[in-house]
Amino acid sequence: MHQPPQNIKIIKLINGEDVVVDLPVGEKQLPENSPLVRIIKPLLIKYVPQMTMVGFKDYVALIKWCSYTPDQVITIPKDKILTITNASVQMASSYLNVANAYEDKPVPVRNQNYERQRLTDEENDKINEIFDELEDDWDNKTIH
Repeated sequence: MHQPPQNIKIIKLINGEDVVVDLPVGEKQLPENSPLVRIIKPLLIKYVPQMTMVGFKDYVALIKWCSYTPDQVITIPKDKILTITNASVQMASSYLNVANAYEDKPVPVRNQNYERQRLTDEENDKINEIFDELEDDWDNKTIH
């Protein structure tokens, strides 16, 4: 089996997130005494459970960790990192496939043109009626 690229790492953060990154070394990295570390094209590892015919199975998705920036090089505090491990061959391969299209992913932009609209009295009455029915149904439920 092939060896994964040495610089593809999985970083476990103190908030529980797993992020797969290209961890630069040498001159591309900050000095060792710096409280920060540079990571390139960080992708969040999302575990998505799926129900299959034989039971539950985890699907692993890689999504852009810093969605609202076009930056590819991110600095994070070292004290927010629990561990840094080597990525498996399969994870490194998946990372490289997604990371190659990193620039192609559009930066989400919040729609500032949204205008609030007031419900009519009839629409408001209908919604209140629905909630009242739900409340009645909930009150009649017996928990065993």
